[in-house]
Order: sequence, then C-alpha cells, then structure tokens
Amino acid sequence: MDYRYAYLDPRLVEMEKLLARLKALFEHLLLQTNGDVDEALKWLERIAERYNLFGERLDIDRFKDWLSKQNLIRPAPRGGSELTKKGERGLRAGSFDALFANLKRDAAGQHRTAHAGQGLERLPETRPYEFGDSLSLLAPSETLSNAIRRSGIDEFAVAEEDLEVYETEHDSSCATVLLIDVSHSMILYGEDRITPAKKVALALCELITTRYPKDALHVVLFGDDAWEVPLDELPYCGVGPFHTNTRAGLRLARELLKKKRQANRQIFMLTDGKPSALTERNGDIYKNPFGLDARVVNKTLEEADQCRRVGIPITTFMLTEDPTLVDFVDELTRTNRGRAYFASPDKVGDAVFVDYVRNRRRKR
Repeated sequence: MDYRYAYLDPRLVEMEKLLARLKALFEHLLLQTNGDVDEALKWLERIAERYNLFGERLDIDRFKDWLSKQNLIRPAPRGGSELTKKGERGLRAGSFDALFANLKRDAAGQHRTAHAGQGLERLPETRPYEFGDSLSLLAPSETLSNAIRRSGIDEFAVAEEDLEVYETEHDSSCATVLLIDVSHSMILYGEDRITPAKKVALALCELITTRYPKDALHVVLFGDDAWEVPLDELPYCGVGPFHTNTRAGLRLARELLKKKRQANRQIFMLTDGKPSALTERNGDIYKNPFGLDARVVNKTLEEADQCRRVGIPITTFMLTEDPTLVDFVDELTRTNRGRAYFASPDKVGDAVFVDYVRNRRRKR
C-alpha cells in the first residue's frame, strides 16, 4: 500500500497552539469580568501587548474574528459582543479541563474509563461464584488456586464450586447543591477567591452533565440572602456588597435536596468561612461583620445539624486559613459530621472532584 504525505506548515501548527493559549487566557478573563466579552478582550489586549503574546501575525481584531468564526462570540443586541451558547459550553469545558489536568496527576483512578460495560466497578476483593454472575468478572488466579487445592495437579479440573468472581461496586445517582459565597470578603484585600470558585462550579456542571447525566446539580449563591441560579448564568455571577448569610444558603440547599429522588444527597460549600448575617422570622436581615457573632454562629450550626438529621452531609471548602474561621468551620463540620478542606484557591478544584466522585458511589 502506498502512502502520500502532505506538507504540514509548521507556522500553522504554531498558530493553532497560540490561538489555544489565547483562548484559555480569554476564558479565564471572562470569569474575572463576569462574562463581559468586551472587557475581557480589553484585558487580553493589554496583557498581550505587555508580554508580546500576539507576535507578528496576530492582533486583537484578528483574534476576535477567529472567536466569531468559531461561533464562540457574537454581536450583542445593544452593541459590543456576547458569548454564544457554544461559547458558554466551551467555558464550562475549559474550566473542567484546567482542573481535571491537575486531578489526573494528583488523584489518578477516581474516574471511570469510557469503555462499555454493565455499570459496575470491579473491586480487588473476590467471592464464590453465584448463578447469574457475569463471567467477565471471573477471577482467574483465585479460580485456578481453588481447583488445584481441590483436585490436585495430576487430575486437574475446574468445577463450578472452584469459581471465584470479583466483588463489584454499583454506581448510584447523586443530588448535589453547590453553595458559592458571593459576599464582599471573597475579593477583599486584593485576593480573588470568587474566580476559582466559579471555575469549580462550571467544571462540576460539565462533569455531571457529560459523565453523570442521572445526577442532579443545583447552584446556590449566598450573600445577605441565598438564591438559586441556572447553570447557564454561572459565568455572569459576581461578588456583591454583601455580608455572609451561611444559614440561608444551607437552608435553601436543604429545601432543594428534600425534593430530589436520589438516595445520595450532599452539599458542597465554597466560602471564606465567616458567617456575618442572619435572616429574621419577619424577613429582615440581621448583620454583624465584626468577629463571630454568637447568635449568627449558633443559628448556622442549628441549620447544619438539621442537614445532618435528614442525611445531608456538608463538605466545606474554605478558601482561607484564618485561625478563628478555621475553628468555626471545624465546629460546623463536627455538628454536621461532614468534611472540611482548607486550601488555597488555586488548589480547591482537585479536592472538589475527588470528593464528588467518592461521595456519589455507594456499595450495595
């Protein structure tokens, strides 16, 4: 058989790599500008000029044309540009890829392969074969050992009583509420904690919708109060001049999960930790930003205990290591019997995905 090779222009290869790098940077800037395409392009132009990212064959106008041809952005009705649906999906996929790249290095083995099968995960433990077990789960070494012990080498034969099969773990669906703190402290003192939190939310959305379609995911933002947002509005969410009403966030999450049919229900909360607001019975918001108000703390812990009573664990990802706030999260975790992680914002994504994949499985 004859093969013909076409000439591959190395300049085209370099251009593709450059466009991919610029697209990744553009998507990160989109998260920081709450989905404002024009603002993100302005930032990208300044960064590119400062660090000479464009080179000689590219500029911001050509890059914008490329985004349009890829159907990632389009003209907005009121002028400027906006993301297309494909662009929003690309933002979720890009967030997932960025976080999942780290997960593969640090926590290999937590995701299934794409091979077809029966929806079972094989465990290292074995047990005697029972009628109806799939022969694909046969444990050859254990089966042969049983046969040799029973019949010996000279009259070797395998009988049904010799057969051993691997134990399996069944995948089950899970309902998750992702709580995101959008109080002002998430961008206080020049530290951006909201962008990695949004990146985790987008990546978790991509994980569930593409790999676990039977699962349910709700996203709840909490500041002075708590409210649910549709998944496709995540790129456009930002921090406001809010206090931190953690109790309202947990309460809304619990109410959402009570309506779900999934046996496994859980809350993931990304926050800088300090509860500073409380919703009164008449709907007024009580606020105290100074220290840890005992009344606010106790009401928040009561809500965490209510979650425990209905079987909803809370996993808290705390994006700061202030000792006072660490003590509060420790107490909340003990009350709920949940989990807590204290990590820098750039590492929180790995822990979220490891814990999500672990928590969604139940051995039957």
